[in-house]
Amino acid sequence: MIVTTTELFRHAYGKYAIGAYNINNLEQTVGLFRGNLGKIKKNEEPVDWQTAAPFILQISRGARSYTDKRFLEAMIRAADEVFPESVFAVHLDHGTEETCYDAIDSGFYSSVMIDASHEPFEKNVEITKRVVERAHAKGVVVEAELGQLGGVEEDVVGSVCLTDPEQAAEFVRLSGCDSLAVAIGTSHGAYKFSGQQALRLDVLKKIQAALPEGFPLVMHGSSSVPKEWVDRINAAGGKLGSTSGVNEKEYIGAAKQGVCKINIDTDGRLVWCAIYRETFLKQPEDFDPRTPGKVFMPAYAEYIIHKNKMLGSAGQLQSVTKILKKA
Repeated sequence: MIVTTTELFRHAYGKYAIGAYNINNLEQTVGLFRGNLGKIKKNEEPVDWQTAAPFILQISRGARSYTDKRFLEAMIRAADEVFPESVFAVHLDHGTEETCYDAIDSGFYSSVMIDASHEPFEKNVEITKRVVERAHAKGVVVEAELGQLGGVEEDVVGSVCLTDPEQAAEFVRLSGCDSLAVAIGTSHGAYKFSGQQALRLDVLKKIQAALPEGFPLVMHGSSSVPKEWVDRINAAGGKLGSTSGVNEKEYIGAAKQGVCKINIDTDGRLVWCAIYRETFLKQPEDFDPRTPGKVFMPAYAEYIIHKNKMLGSAGQLQSVTKILKKA
């Protein structure tokens, strides 16, 4: 069941955060859907309602152009049929104005993110407002961004500029956006923090207080970059340097201060990279692309279950489904 993020945020606000996971291929798609239903080894397994969670499936501009956006859409439609118990939003991640319009007009996306955070405040408002008007006319909701994250991921490059709480309130009022991605110390990519840096929950608290009651916030760049997976990549021939990510224990603290959506992309890439490297290293004579895929899909499903537990969304699917059916 494809829903808007707004429908999911109403249930999550102040209690837990919903995982927003990026996909690029079939194996990630299957592992993601399985994990969010508490399934691991097979599509046919019964739903584990103790761990099943609503989620947000994100498609980046890079994923859309990797082959053709229609392949991704077809995979998601197929997954919606194969896993009918799933409840999820289809979200455009870091869209330009042009890309947002394309996603809105496609009739497939339930949510888009317009990223004009690199523009001056007034220009950001102007662009966001145009996208909001176009999206709302077709029942699509809009995420915007104020402030800038550091780091590099795909074609997103940023230098750190924390979100100003008073500007956030003004931005939401003027633009009409439905949720706001804020900069509170996270960064894109695998290299997020140095030393003892962590999330600026003090800034987040001020942002929440400045915004209308119940307004949903979003955290980008929130992968935890687990040392286990980095070490496995390097042991299998990788060369990742010293990396660090968001402490998973901080997810719930952020959720209680209005963060309803937490973006996790890098971690999924690490799991994929480690398993594919290990598989062919251990079986150098093998050239079947399905061999590592068979290992990756259950491993990724298990990792999604773990993430959802840390986000607090695990076990929430049944409740969300009941509310949506009543509505």
